[in-house]
Amino acid sequence: MSRNRFENLEPERQNKLFESATDELAEHGYDGASLNRILEKSGMSKSSLYYYFDDKADLFTTMFERAMVYLMHEVGGFDLNALTTETYWSEIEALYARSVAVINHAEWFVRLGRAFYRMRSTKKTSAPMKRSYEMFLRWADTAVRRGQDLGVVRTDLPQTMLIDSVMALGEALDHWVVEHWDEMTPEDRLEVVRVQMAMLRRVFGKEAENAES
Repeated sequence: MSRNRFENLEPERQNKLFESATDELAEHGYDGASLNRILEKSGMSKSSLYYYFDDKADLFTTMFERAMVYLMHEVGGFDLNALTTETYWSEIEALYARSVAVINHAEWFVRLGRAFYRMRSTKKTSAPMKRSYEMFLRWADTAVRRGQDLGVVRTDLPQTMLIDSVMALGEALDHWVVEHWDEMTPEDRLEVVRVQMAMLRRVFGKEAENAES
């Protein structure tokens, strides 16, 4: 996809396209999602769609990436380099809590998250998610390394094992949240943030390394 081309599309048309694609993906899954229905709902022509995207996979991959950009914009961004030994864990927890607060008012994001995990779960549909997964992986790697530099994240494991473990546990916790989202009140969701962050810290914090040495 030519990113410059898509950035030149009016924001209103971008949003309409992604809203239509999100609804279609949530209702029909990746295989059943119809570009024709997306085009009909969004009011975009097929020639315009292929001007901006290579194919359906490119459309959905870009949609997930844009959703994360939207979320970070709404929560106010996050500077890993500004974290200190004292603020590392609390600021990451605050970021998570702000994200949940935003999603409380943008629940289309939850539908998108459910679709993401359904697509990730099978080999046939996981390929379009690779680019998005690699984005999360880079952020996790940078966050872990920053924590290690500050002396608040364990360093006793091979780096690849540590990052893979962070990603696996993080995905499992996030997947649980999106699947059970409708069963929880906004207050429940914030309590889950606290519990999950405490779990992550117990497993990956420097305290875990010290306790096992």
